Formats: sequence, structure tokens, C-alpha cells
Amino acid sequence: MIERIDLRFFKCFHDLALPLSRLTLLSGVNSSGKSSVLQALALLHQTMREHEWSAGLMLNGATLKAGSVADVVDQVHGRRSFGIALVWNGRTFGWEFGGERSEMYMKAERVTLDGRAGKGSQKLQHLLPLKFHKEGEELVRCVRDLTYLTAERIGPRDVHPLDDRQNAMVVGTCGEDAASLLHSGRDEQALEGVLIEGTQPTRLPQAEAWMRRFFPGFSLALEQLPRMSAVSLGFRTSDDTDFHRPTHVGFGLTQVFPIVVAGVSASKGDLIMIENPEVHLHPSGQALMGEFLAALASAGVQVVVETHSDHVLNGIRRSVKARSLAAEDTALYFFRQRRENEPQVVSTRLRSDGSVVEWPDGFFDQIDKDTSHLLGWDE
Repeated sequence: MIERIDLRFFKCFHDLALPLSRLTLLSGVNSSGKSSVLQALALLHQTMREHEWSAGLMLNGATLKAGSVADVVDQVHGRRSFGIALVWNGRTFGWEFGGERSEMYMKAERVTLDGRAGKGSQKLQHLLPLKFHKEGEELVRCVRDLTYLTAERIGPRDVHPLDDRQNAMVVGTCGEDAASLLHSGRDEQALEGVLIEGTQPTRLPQAEAWMRRFFPGFSLALEQLPRMSAVSLGFRTSDDTDFHRPTHVGFGLTQVFPIVVAGVSASKGDLIMIENPEVHLHPSGQALMGEFLAALASAGVQVVVETHSDHVLNGIRRSVKARSLAAEDTALYFFRQRRENEPQVVSTRLRSDGSVVEWPDGFFDQIDKDTSHLLGWDE
């Protein structure tokens, strides 16, 4: 498990040290740096996955198009470089990347393990000098194979591409490979710890069962099209109707589908990062999403989620109260706009009864503020 991520001069951060837990929730105002934390990991993932022998960081690829050096270096304190460090099993792996501000590639100027640098001229594989590979083998696997689902997930599609498992190992940043991944792995064992009792423990029936919890009456039809490298996807929300094309059902189904597929297809030790899992979901569905994410974390998957939903938070709190997830396996952060002499990120935590130890101002308290205003309590 990644125990901490450190960012220096990356995007809006001057110097950030962010401990991560089994389930980490990032919240806060818009444009305060939540997505930047995920993007730092996504850039490492992208380079390890697409350019195994790269001598530096690829800013633009299939996972993320970050632009140029000027777009990713802190505009206030940075110049032409930034640093990322990951703590894994007590060991700190660090990178310093640099480049001209107009470039779309950043050379790995320094790679360290617990502060000890590899030789500058040494060849890198998966962004690590060969001398660090034994210590970094598990970290590389975690980062290279992580799942990153952005907030811009694809909407309803009748037909989805069917790709080789080597290419479609995860659901894709927009969920574009979810149908392909589920079809190719339909008969494989689903993640233990999230199995729904009374349902066959393979991925397809488990994904369908979880979708049914979000959308009662849900059924799924997933079929390969004859003589085509594509699959058709059909949904229905009642046994009394036939299967519908996804374009004829609500957006909520297509937004939840890749999250569920990623979850049941995960393995213990995997890392899943999700932006705004609550999109197009009713509040009760958002709370259930929090419970699903908590179940993944309890099953041994590391989950980092960015959300604006107090219902997702409350679903996690309910899981902690029910002892489905230990309070110490959660981390809660509230991000604010950078101001002088004020912390940019405020942390809080959960008690074993699901209550929040301390509510930072602005941390899912808008309902209380609006209620006070409407009742005249704040006058």
C-alpha cells in the first residue's frame, strides 16, 4: 500500500506530504488541488505503463494529457522542475523531474530510495534504476497497474470495443474498456470481500448483483457481436421489460457500471482512484457508493476517491459504524485555496462509531449553514 505521497512544486502545491490510508477521501472547494494528487500518480502510471524504458516522465498519453512543463510546475514557487515521492512499506522512492517550460516531457534528473540517489547516467526501467528494482518491484506493479477513473466517464453506448486483455487490463480512465474487461473476465473469480452471498462468485454475476443493489430490478446483457471485435451492452431495470439499449436508460447506470466492474475485477493490493463517483446518482445511491468503496478497502484494495458528496462520506461512515471497515483504515482531507500562513490541506478522521472527530469549516457543512440561514440562527 502507498502510505504517503509527497509533492513539491507540482501544480498548485509548494510542498505537500499527504498520508494515504486503505480508503482516502479527498474533498474541498473547486480548483484546490484534489485532482492534482490523483494526476501525480496517474503520470507515474502512464509512463510506467506506456514507456517502460523512458528516461523521464511522459506528460501526455492515453491516461492523462497534462500539457507542457509550464502546466504542471507550480507557477508561484517552481521554475522548471517538480518532485514526487511515494512511501511504500516504509521505504521512500523519490523522483525529481525537470524540463524546459515549453516541453511535453520531463527528464528524471534524480531518482532516490530513502534519500540515496541512483547514478544519473543509469538506465531506468519503470522509472527506477535497475539497482532499486528489487526494493521497488511491488510499488511498480501497484502504480503501473492502477485504475484511474476520471469524472468524465463515457455516457450511454450501444456498442463497446472488445480489446485484448494486455491492452484492456483495467476499465480505462473514462470507463471505455469496462465492457471489454467484464466480458473477457466474466468467468474469473471476483474480488473476495465484496462477494454478494447467494450469487455465483465470478465477475459477471457479481457485477450484475452489485448493479442491482444500486438499481433494483437491474439485469445485464453482455454479448460479443458476430465477426466483430466489439460487444453489445443491454440494461433493464425490471423483469417485466425487455433489455434496453443504454441510450434509453438513465445516465446513472452508465456512470456506476465502470466503478462496479473495476471493483469486482480488482485484486488484493490493487490501487483504484476515482473522481466524483456520485455523478448522476440519487442520494441513496451515493450513500451506497460510499459503502461499496468501503467494502473494496476492507477487501484489501487501496481506494483514493475525490468527491463533493456528503452522502458518499456518510456511506463510508455507516460502514465504519457497522465494523465493515476499521476507522483507522480511513483518511479524510479537506482542500482549500492556497493562502499565506494557512494550511492548504486540513485532515480529520473518523471514530469507530462513524462520527467525524473534527469538522473543518467548509467540510460538508453547507446544509447546516443553509439551515441556520433559513431559520435566522446566523443573523
